Amino acid sequence: MSKYKSLFLSLLFSMILFSCSTKEENKNQLTQFVDPFIGTGFHGHVFLGANVPFGAVQLGPTNITQGWDWCSGYHYSDSTIIGFSHTHLSGTGIGDLGDITFMPAVGNVVIAKGKAGDQESGYYSLFSHDEEKAVPGYYSVRLKRYDVKAELTATERVGFHQYTFPSSTDAKMIIDLETGIGWDSPVESYIKKVDDTTVIGFRHSTGWAKDQRIFFTAVFSKKINDFLVYDSTSLREGTQAGLGKKMKGVALFNTDKDELVKVKVGISPVSIENAGKNIEAEIPLWNFDEIVKKADAAWNKELSKILIKSNDTSRLRTFYTAMYHTMIAPSVFNDHNGDYRGTDKMIFKNANFTNLTTFSLWDTYRAAHPLFTIFQTERVNDMINSMLAIYKEQGKLPVWHLMGNETNTMPGNSAIHVIADAYLKGFRGFDTTLAWEAVKATAMLDERGLSYVKKYGFIPADSMVESAAMGLEYAIADWGIAQMAKKMGKQEDFEYFSKRAKNYLKYFDPQIKFMRGRVAEEKWRSPYSPFIAKHMNDDFCEGNAWQYTWLVPHDVEGLMESLGGEEYFIQKLDSLFVAKGDMGKEASADITGLIGQYAHGNEPSHHITYLYAFAGQPWKTADKVRYILDNLYSDKIDGLCGNEDVGQMSAWYILSALGFYQVNPANGLFVFGSPVIDEARFTVNDGKTFTITVKNNSSQNKYIQNITLNDETYIKSYILYKDLMAGGKMIIEMGPEPSKTWGVSPASRPYSSIR
Repeated sequence: MSKYKSLFLSLLFSMILFSCSTKEENKNQLTQFVDPFIGTGFHGHVFLGANVPFGAVQLGPTNITQGWDWCSGYHYSDSTIIGFSHTHLSGTGIGDLGDITFMPAVGNVVIAKGKAGDQESGYYSLFSHDEEKAVPGYYSVRLKRYDVKAELTATERVGFHQYTFPSSTDAKMIIDLETGIGWDSPVESYIKKVDDTTVIGFRHSTGWAKDQRIFFTAVFSKKINDFLVYDSTSLREGTQAGLGKKMKGVALFNTDKDELVKVKVGISPVSIENAGKNIEAEIPLWNFDEIVKKADAAWNKELSKILIKSNDTSRLRTFYTAMYHTMIAPSVFNDHNGDYRGTDKMIFKNANFTNLTTFSLWDTYRAAHPLFTIFQTERVNDMINSMLAIYKEQGKLPVWHLMGNETNTMPGNSAIHVIADAYLKGFRGFDTTLAWEAVKATAMLDERGLSYVKKYGFIPADSMVESAAMGLEYAIADWGIAQMAKKMGKQEDFEYFSKRAKNYLKYFDPQIKFMRGRVAEEKWRSPYSPFIAKHMNDDFCEGNAWQYTWLVPHDVEGLMESLGGEEYFIQKLDSLFVAKGDMGKEASADITGLIGQYAHGNEPSHHITYLYAFAGQPWKTADKVRYILDNLYSDKIDGLCGNEDVGQMSAWYILSALGFYQVNPANGLFVFGSPVIDEARFTVNDGKTFTITVKNNSSQNKYIQNITLNDETYIKSYILYKDLMAGGKMIIEMGPEPSKTWGVSPASRPYSSIR
């Protein structure tokens, strides 16, 4: 197909999409623009496999290779598969999960994953990308070693496998409860064949999350001839059940040529019994193709929440794949009957909300959660309720929560931003009294440097690593708490936390005009360089002072004043994007996507391009945003310039492609940048529709000239959440040169406060 024909068909599809008269017609096509392979190369670390939106199951291949670029278990550069595991992370910088691995095999093999480069050492197989397929809700690959075609699909809590075997009297299915991903290792596991078609068990493991418990029930479509139980590589003779640290089970079959063997695997955080009930509730029959269709429909339903027009097929692929990536997590962490296991390891029965896990909050508070407040409004309350449940179970809000465990990873108390944002935007599907108790109690703890915040207003640099990053993040959280207090009529709390929100100034050195670690009230960290970054060994987190000096999204005006006013603020911003300097040999691998010292591959930089608008120069925001959209994202395998980080990297793209971004994570104000779509339509409150039409848009015409909202001139370089959710019609006119008037006057500029 020629390039021009492809573009024509894409445009024709988009036109048809917008003219369809029924919702069902609108839903049917969007998954064709999702390519799950995008981000599996370079440092994207994304999950590849079969799942449904926010599902507990992420069923996909795991490579034999371990390492940073294999945090999700799969990297496109690899050609090995050790099996198909039911849980995976997506885009993190730490590897974990990889629970309950199924691997089909034929012939005599060693019952261990093996060593790379030596297939005889284990059961792993090579594969070719030419024989691999992935679309939302479906994955397939041919395992070269065994000539077995593997096909996977899933519901929320059940993985559905379908394997096409060759003719064999020695076909088998290996169930490996030893193998995990990255830091994960087993503590105790159990496996048992209960009848000719059913295998049950559990896997308890430790890793990044220290106490992980997952239970499973597996039902086969074909009777098992025999069942062998191994502990590590040692066969336990004469038994069909086993308890130990590294248990494996092997189901044996005779197969005809091209015979299908199907397996339904229900997982549960609670019990084997609940895992079986999840199968009964979600996949009662054996129609694999029907479940694939349902998974596709589930993805289409979510993707159709934003309908965009573009005559660029690569743009459509990048956009809808980004949407797909934002909906892998937070993931369901309860059973179909509502039961879940809490952080305190207690079982909570029949919860009245959907309990969730995988909260990468230091990343996702910046764009993913603001995105959810627009397009996942029905799930926001579940997210907040999950966080409040965690608070009740562990005595504080989650920091980075995984599989019912607090990992305490990354600086700050980022759940506070998310709760404050939801509350201030009017979400009320949770206990607001409990929410207030949770944010205040979490901020008043004595752990992770907070005792110093209460005593000095800053965290001494010699008291803990990443002190400045921690303190800056706490100041953002304190601003959100203050605004909740104000809205709730708690004046004393408002004043106290408003004062703490200004603590960012404690890390700002007015002599050099950079953020800097402070050892004592009158003593700065020395020696010092704004360029140098030392991973987990300095005052910042995965960044340097050039990047962290801008981490004041809740008081841009105050930062501007500290830097010397608008002129100096702009000069400093300009310098950020051209400054050249070596970050040193110990810099974090996460600092990627560099433009000067700006690092788009890591989250602390994500709001910075939008700061120009606060000083009346929105065209510079447009320059930088358009460059990033066009050059640091693509529809290629290496289409992400850094870790996906559980949806944050993609959420930045979605919002920015639509034309706006929420700089302050809790004030509901979205700053305009440079939209790259031609039209977007999405449903908001009460079935209302918000439509964005972008006129004269092109690679040259990247500057907003003027905007109308509901046929009236709109001079502001931002839009409020409440105005988006009211529905309406926005027209944005673009041009090749910066406008001399739009967004320039003080009255039209964004602000950090709530008015």
